[in-house]
Amino acid sequence: MADVTERETVIVSVADGAATLTLNRPETMNAWNGQFGLDLRAAIDQVAADEAVRAVMITGAGRGFSSGADLRDVSGGITTEDGRPDVYGTLTTRYHPIITTIRTMPKPVLAAVNGPAVGIGCSLALASDLIIAAESAYFLLAFVNIGLVPDGGSSLFVPTRVGMARATELAMLGERLPAKSALEWGLINRVAADGLLLEEAGTLLARLAAGPTRSYAGTKRQLNNWLYTRMDEQLELEAQIQREMSATNDFVEGALAFVEKRQTRFSGD
Repeated sequence: MADVTERETVIVSVADGAATLTLNRPETMNAWNGQFGLDLRAAIDQVAADEAVRAVMITGAGRGFSSGADLRDVSGGITTEDGRPDVYGTLTTRYHPIITTIRTMPKPVLAAVNGPAVGIGCSLALASDLIIAAESAYFLLAFVNIGLVPDGGSSLFVPTRVGMARATELAMLGERLPAKSALEWGLINRVAADGLLLEEAGTLLARLAAGPTRSYAGTKRQLNNWLYTRMDEQLELEAQIQREMSATNDFVEGALAFVEKRQTRFSGD
């Protein structure tokens, strides 16, 4: 029988050495607000510290993996002295620990992307070791569409997976990349039919949980050392630049246009 921990926005289920984290704000397609950031960090810390857990899977409830930051609560309640959303504070104190713990925990992490993976939700999937996506899923660095820049490690994880040209295209054009194209580009590992995603991901998770855990951890250390030794530096740079972008008129316009469901009118300011 599975051991289940239900937080307000994230459910953790552990059985037979395998942990499944289900992002659980389906009414918002699992958008990140203040409570979500706190719950996900607690859930990630929980499975990372649990020695009985030998493999981890992250997936989303409902129709989406994660639609990114909730623009109604973009800073998770953290504000600057002048009352503006403190994007830097949110990234550095809440989101970065989630990303770095996924990358450094000595056990494999699998993302089962059941629908759109957008913005910081895309970053979460890309931080994982292995990614399997439903056929109808897509990946989207939507930051540019509201006048922001990639964060959550996307400026690191995307180019290391697909190269500079494709990373630039995804970051600057802000267009959807369907799961099949993501597989062809090398952004993800596998694509499953929509109705079979959780079955195939569950089979892979069980294999990882029954496998040589120390070997997986050693491989992860090797890959991290080769590819991500400057991860903390890059995350800090992302947060600094995002703080600059969140103070621009273009971000205000982008956020308003998104909420009001209209075309953006960027001024370049």
